[in-house]
Amino acid sequence: MKNNSAIEFKFRAIETLVDTVDEIRIKANSLLDEDTRGQKGQFMTPDSATRILSGMFRNLDGELNVLDAGAGVGSLTTALVERALKEFRPTAINANAWEIEDVLIENLNHSFALCQEASDEFQVAFHSEVSQVDFIQNAVDIINARKAGEETATYNKAILNPPYLKIAAASKERKNLRSVGVETGNLYSCFVTLALMLLEEGGELVAITPRSFCNGPYFNDFRRILLDGNNLSKLHIFESRKKAFKGDKVLQENVIFHIVKGETQGQVEITSSTCADDPEPIFRIAEYNEVVNPNNPDHFIHIVTNDEQAAIATRIGGMPCSLIDLGIEASTGKVVDFRTKPNLRHDPEEDTVPLIYPMHFNNCMIEYPVESKKKPNAIALNNKTMKQMVPNGTYILTKRLTSKEETRRIVAGLYTADLADVEVVGFENKTNYFHADGQPLEMDFAKGLWVYLNSNIVDQYFRQFNGHTQVNATDLRTLRYPTREQLITMGRQVETFNQEQFDALVEGL
Repeated sequence: MKNNSAIEFKFRAIETLVDTVDEIRIKANSLLDEDTRGQKGQFMTPDSATRILSGMFRNLDGELNVLDAGAGVGSLTTALVERALKEFRPTAINANAWEIEDVLIENLNHSFALCQEASDEFQVAFHSEVSQVDFIQNAVDIINARKAGEETATYNKAILNPPYLKIAAASKERKNLRSVGVETGNLYSCFVTLALMLLEEGGELVAITPRSFCNGPYFNDFRRILLDGNNLSKLHIFESRKKAFKGDKVLQENVIFHIVKGETQGQVEITSSTCADDPEPIFRIAEYNEVVNPNNPDHFIHIVTNDEQAAIATRIGGMPCSLIDLGIEASTGKVVDFRTKPNLRHDPEEDTVPLIYPMHFNNCMIEYPVESKKKPNAIALNNKTMKQMVPNGTYILTKRLTSKEETRRIVAGLYTADLADVEVVGFENKTNYFHADGQPLEMDFAKGLWVYLNSNIVDQYFRQFNGHTQVNATDLRTLRYPTREQLITMGRQVETFNQEQFDALVEGL
């Protein structure tokens, strides 16, 4: 019979494992250069979030060969070890970590020493290997070695909180990725892609990343790699972009996802919580077609957290028309103000035309001119600026960037020709504008488009796949729209912005 005091000692040790490593994380955070942390995308995972990630794994029995790239102080692997020892029957745990930051390596080794102690108490063999090398280069080397028939290390579990930075098209990282058939321009998508490629068939990958990969052409190849031939099994989103990483200035919404390599796609478990400590997260099971619409060639990922949102996704995603069907386009404003500073004018003058910025949006109308100490109201019209202008007329403009304080993600304004007696007008680069092959829109049609874009249901739909504060022209192109006739009918019924009326008109489609 086992000694009860020994059992108590064992469980005292395992219960403090993650908490102790979180203390190491907090201390190590203070040693990192605050000025370069954001530049390097260094946001280490707090203990409450690590337990969500480790809790997503389906099976931690048997021999675990764990991959943790950008490991920090080892918080994620530690949480995996804790759960494996407490809830499963691992026969061996092999922890493989990549970390290049000098100040973190000693702490990472300390965390793995604690994992060793806990594993010893459970009589589970534990081995760790810390690689202070570039993970991208190392992973590409391993992949190429496998292609050449060489025997390499294998992994059946991957747990990641990768760095969040963009990488240049001509960078060494991009060249390395292209050598293994991958095109992606962000470190987090690089890390996840390579980890997935290194996993065995049937291996599980869990990662926490920005939600930005869920939409847009920038991540098309990444989504293809994630979704083709794998099972996107679980998603967990945080309603607040601030609360997944308490104490860090993370400006994007985060998502945790669980993928099983090579497994047939099934239903998707979706969890939504206000923060990692939320005692009452919302949980639902979604059909895969709800999450990734089969009619969307770009495979946007919609994270629908309740039945009401599912109805919104079905309603707006099922609208009959694209912009091409409507014969119109969405483009980014042509005037990049800092590139044409000598031509900017604070106030309208002779030989100038309006230059419309987000500051000119007022209650979904365009107000011009406005008093501003920061931005000009006009741009000189000359040979250099003429090609950046559009014919004066009726347009729908949207803000490309919305502040964190704004309640709406899509903010659409109605621009009309009577704002200024000019032949042409300039739209600044921080706006998008809808046009008909470079020409203005017909008034009633434009007003109907204005109604639709400013409706709450479209804003809610847009948030399902857009996890940041940007609204790019590409996002507007991928949105679905009512028919031209429906838009004209709505437009004929409105004169000024009225949220209640707009919502009722769209609801009546």
